[in-house]
Amino acid sequence: MKLSLWFIGNCLAVAALATGCATAPPATSALLAPATTTVRPAPVRAAQPTGSRARPAPVVAPAAFRNPVTTASPQSKNEPAAGNSEHMRFPMAASGAPVLRGQNPVPGQNPASGFQAPADYNRSPVEQFAQEPLPTPSPQFPGVVPPGSVNPLVQPNVPLPPSVDLDVFVDETRTGRFMFGMGVNSNLGVTGQIVVDERNFDWRKAPTSWADIVNGTAWRGGGQGFRLEAMPGSQVQRYLGSFTQPYLYIGRIPTPFSMNTSGFFYNRRFFDWNEQRLGGRLALGYRVTHDLSLSGAVRAENVNISNLRVVGLVPELDSVAGNNDLFSGKLTLTHDTRDTPFAATQGHLFEVSYEQVFGSFDYPRGTLDYRQYFLVRERPDGSGRHSLSYNFRLGASGSQTPIFENFFAGGFSTIRGFDFRGASPVVSAARVVVGGQFQFLGSVEYMFPITANDMVKGVAFVDYGTVERNIEIHSDNYRVAPGIGLRISIPAMGPAPLALDLAFPVAHASTDDIQNFSFFFGFGR
Repeated sequence: MKLSLWFIGNCLAVAALATGCATAPPATSALLAPATTTVRPAPVRAAQPTGSRARPAPVVAPAAFRNPVTTASPQSKNEPAAGNSEHMRFPMAASGAPVLRGQNPVPGQNPASGFQAPADYNRSPVEQFAQEPLPTPSPQFPGVVPPGSVNPLVQPNVPLPPSVDLDVFVDETRTGRFMFGMGVNSNLGVTGQIVVDERNFDWRKAPTSWADIVNGTAWRGGGQGFRLEAMPGSQVQRYLGSFTQPYLYIGRIPTPFSMNTSGFFYNRRFFDWNEQRLGGRLALGYRVTHDLSLSGAVRAENVNISNLRVVGLVPELDSVAGNNDLFSGKLTLTHDTRDTPFAATQGHLFEVSYEQVFGSFDYPRGTLDYRQYFLVRERPDGSGRHSLSYNFRLGASGSQTPIFENFFAGGFSTIRGFDFRGASPVVSAARVVVGGQFQFLGSVEYMFPITANDMVKGVAFVDYGTVERNIEIHSDNYRVAPGIGLRISIPAMGPAPLALDLAFPVAHASTDDIQNFSFFFGFGR
């Protein structure tokens, strides 16, 4: 009897379930329902045995709501396809169940699936990403907010879009400058400086109106370099104009070659003569690596020697009086790893060059310059650097080298403790400084900070070397000068520090002119 009742009850349940699934509810709007619509009955599933959880058959919505009908992928359960933005507005369905796409006629409710959307479901993604209110502080700790489970930037239950559009707006930095400065040093006397420098020059962009000049678009935008410099002074004057193309092009294809061209006028009053140079230079450069470069240059200039202090006693000086034309070609190889060109603390500079000169005089010329910097110690933040450096310069020139192209030594840039050119060969009878065809100069220097902000540094050094009239070294002419000095950095006065040096020659030639104190002051704005 019990078995019969159980069998009849299960049959009635199956029949009722099949009847209810086959009958679809009427459309809620005649405008949304098509004229002819066929509704596919849902598949009838067999009854599950007693004790197992029955899985209800999927509910099929009217045709008005199935526009179109797709099936969620089993491998991406409850997640939309990449690029699908509608997951921000419509609910996710279980794997294998129909996913409804389209506008729901009943706001906030899907009659087909029975989903009841929350009140804030249709908020924009930006609103959904907003931070929720923080938890209430505990009465035992009124000033401490307990940690919450809400990420202030991204809610984990809201999938992020696969891509985001990013707009970048940049403004061109200042590439030009007008600088006015002055300098005083023991080699050149008092000098002034006026500089117009543009690092983004374009020679093809001539101004078409006054507005192009006012807003700064004239002659700008090509990435080239242009510099005008005027340096009047009490003992030396120099005027220079240069143009640099950092990358030469073949058609529209950039090459690793660079070009620099310049014209100059130079006038210097030496103790024994006045020297005036007028000429130009054209150079091509090739950057092999970031630190290694190769360059070739040609030079053409006229050198005028006048106001000779002594006439008829020094043949080397008499032979260059008047105008002299020089033309040369020069090759230079440079390897530079210094951290900064002013007061370097680590790295090295190696430069070797060969030049062949012809014209009024024919002679070869070779030079080698090597400087090495070692970082001894520094603070954890990189300040307070102690550095040890040494350098030497070697040069040789041909026998027909004119007196104004000879090597000279003496002063803060060569051997400190001597007057400018005061450590050079002289003609004893007339005391004319004639220089020499060979030089070997070196220096060892230790630099250390004195103040905590590195504005003032101290140096201890030993300069040594010689300049000889011929390619040889005489022990009687070898100079050695130890000394101490200060380096004062003032950013408002320019990148080069103020230099004060006091040196005491312990070995020198009998004809040398000793000057213990040498200095350099520079100011530029």
